[in-house]
Amino acid sequence: MMILDEIRHRARHVIGPFLGLTAVVYFAYHTVQGDRGLLAWWRLNQEIKQAEDSLGQLQTERDNLDRRARLLRPDHLDPDMLEERARMMLNLGRDDDIIILRSKR
Repeated sequence: MMILDEIRHRARHVIGPFLGLTAVVYFAYHTVQGDRGLLAWWRLNQEIKQAEDSLGQLQTERDNLDRRARLLRPDHLDPDMLEERARMMLNLGRDDDIIILRSKR
Protein backbone atom coordinates (compact mmCIF):
# COMPACT_ATOMS: atom_id res chain seq x y z
CA MET A 1 0.00 0.00 0.00
CA MET A 2 2.87 2.30 0.80
CA ILE A 3 4.32 1.89 -2.67
CA LEU A 4 1.04 2.80 -4.36
CA ASP A 5 0.72 5.94 -2.25
CA GLU A 6 4.31 6.91 -3.16
CA ILE A 7 3.60 6.37 -6.89
CA ARG A 8 0.42 8.46 -6.71
CA HIS A 9 2.21 11.22 -4.86
CA ARG A 10 5.07 11.39 -7.41
CA ALA A 11 2.69 11.03 -10.38
CA ARG A 12 0.89 14.22 -9.32
CA HIS A 13 4.13 16.16 -9.70
CA VAL A 14 5.07 14.54 -13.04
CA ILE A 15 1.75 14.54 -14.92
CA GLY A 16 1.47 18.36 -15.28
CA PRO A 17 4.93 18.92 -16.81
CA PHE A 18 4.55 15.78 -18.93
CA LEU A 19 1.24 17.02 -20.42
CA GLY A 20 2.75 20.48 -20.99
CA LEU A 21 5.79 19.00 -22.73
CA THR A 22 3.55 16.78 -24.84
CA ALA A 23 1.48 19.79 -25.93
CA VAL A 24 4.61 21.77 -26.82
CA VAL A 25 6.02 18.88 -28.88
CA TYR A 26 2.68 18.41 -30.63
CA PHE A 27 2.38 22.06 -31.64
CA ALA A 28 6.06 22.32 -32.60
CA TYR A 29 5.74 19.27 -34.86
CA HIS A 30 2.65 20.64 -36.60
CA THR A 31 4.23 24.08 -36.94
CA VAL A 32 6.94 22.50 -39.08
CA GLN A 33 5.28 19.44 -40.66
CA GLY A 34 1.57 20.28 -40.72
CA ASP A 35 -0.65 21.09 -43.70
CA ARG A 36 0.00 24.77 -43.07
CA GLY A 37 3.43 24.37 -41.54
CA LEU A 38 6.77 25.82 -42.54
CA LEU A 39 7.61 23.06 -45.03
CA ALA A 40 4.24 23.40 -46.75
CA TRP A 41 4.76 27.18 -46.92
CA TRP A 42 8.19 26.69 -48.48
CA ARG A 43 6.80 24.23 -51.07
CA LEU A 44 3.98 26.62 -51.90
CA ASN A 45 6.44 29.48 -52.46
CA GLN A 46 8.45 27.26 -54.82
CA GLU A 47 5.31 26.41 -56.79
CA ILE A 48 4.40 30.11 -56.99
CA LYS A 49 7.86 30.97 -58.37
CA GLN A 50 7.56 28.20 -60.99
CA ALA A 51 4.08 29.38 -61.97
CA GLU A 52 5.29 32.99 -62.29
CA ASP A 53 8.19 31.86 -64.50
CA SER A 54 5.81 29.86 -66.66
CA LEU A 55 3.45 32.83 -66.83
CA GLY A 56 6.27 35.09 -67.99
CA GLN A 57 7.23 32.68 -70.76
CA LEU A 58 3.63 32.29 -71.88
CA GLN A 59 3.09 36.06 -71.91
CA THR A 60 6.19 36.52 -74.06
CA GLU A 61 4.99 33.84 -76.46
CA ARG A 62 1.52 35.39 -76.56
CA ASP A 63 2.95 38.84 -77.25
CA ASN A 64 4.98 37.42 -80.15
CA LEU A 65 1.91 35.70 -81.58
CA ASP A 66 -0.17 38.88 -81.17
CA ARG A 67 2.49 40.91 -82.95
CA ARG A 68 2.55 38.44 -85.84
CA ALA A 69 -1.25 38.31 -86.00
CA ARG A 70 -1.44 42.13 -86.14
CA LEU A 71 0.73 42.02 -89.26
CA LEU A 72 -1.88 39.84 -90.99
CA ARG A 73 -4.89 42.06 -90.26
CA PRO A 74 -6.68 43.39 -93.35
CA ASP A 75 -6.35 47.04 -92.30
CA HIS A 76 -2.56 46.72 -91.97
CA LEU A 77 -1.41 43.84 -94.13
CA ASP A 78 2.34 43.25 -94.31
CA PRO A 79 3.22 41.74 -97.71
CA ASP A 80 6.28 39.94 -96.34
CA MET A 81 4.26 38.28 -93.59
CA LEU A 82 1.54 37.32 -96.04
CA GLU A 83 4.10 35.75 -98.38
CA GLU A 84 5.76 33.90 -95.51
CA ARG A 85 2.44 32.46 -94.29
CA ALA A 86 1.36 31.50 -97.83
CA ARG A 87 4.64 29.68 -98.46
CA MET A 88 4.42 27.89 -95.13
CA MET A 89 0.81 26.82 -95.64
CA LEU A 90 1.32 25.75 -99.27
CA ASN A 91 4.79 24.28 -98.63
CA LEU A 92 6.23 26.19 -101.60
CA GLY A 93 9.44 28.07 -102.24
CA ARG A 94 11.38 29.72 -105.02
CA ASP A 95 14.51 28.32 -106.70
CA ASP A 96 16.77 31.00 -105.22
CA ASP A 97 15.45 30.62 -101.64
CA ILE A 98 17.82 29.59 -98.87
CA ILE A 99 16.06 27.41 -96.33
CA ILE A 100 17.24 27.30 -92.72
CA LEU A 101 15.62 24.56 -90.64
CA ARG A 102 15.12 25.21 -86.93
CA SER A 103 14.18 22.68 -84.30
CA LYS A 104 10.91 23.37 -82.51
CA ARG A 105 11.08 23.78 -78.73
